[in-house]
Amino acid sequence: MRRALFPGSFDPLTLGHYDIIQRGVTLFDELVIAIGINADKQYMFSLEDRINFIKEAFIDEPKIKVTTYTGMTVDFCKKIEANFILRGLRNPADFEFEKAIAHTNRKLSEIETVFLLTSSGKSYISSSIVRDVIRNGGDYTGLVPDTVVVKK
Repeated sequence: MRRALFPGSFDPLTLGHYDIIQRGVTLFDELVIAIGINADKQYMFSLEDRINFIKEAFIDEPKIKVTTYTGMTVDFCKKIEANFILRGLRNPADFEFEKAIAHTNRKLSEIETVFLLTSSGKSYISSSIVRDVIRNGGDYTGLVPDTVVVKK
């Protein structure tokens, strides 16, 4: 089975993430979307909300599983028997950052990283930009799937 892990904080899930997931699911038998838990990081959305945003967005896709993890991504890949890590690239800076992580992961394990370029119409979207729009009362709805709802 070709199982891939798509790790991230998904705070929140964006249309960029959604694009990579939609296209990535066609490449693998199973795509595990894993929300990394970092106790030192402050999130805008609760873990429960982030899980629900993703599950609801892909409710009709049986090849997608949603879970959480702590620790090193390659260790979690081994635990769930994932042979691939899926990552999205928006720009050259993403590539340089992700390349270093992919090389390190490959050095630590046999995990291959598969990169997909985010569709051009979504390459400007990042979770940090979405959070900034939300914090400042802007219309975030064109940046995230309909399942992402800010509680007031």
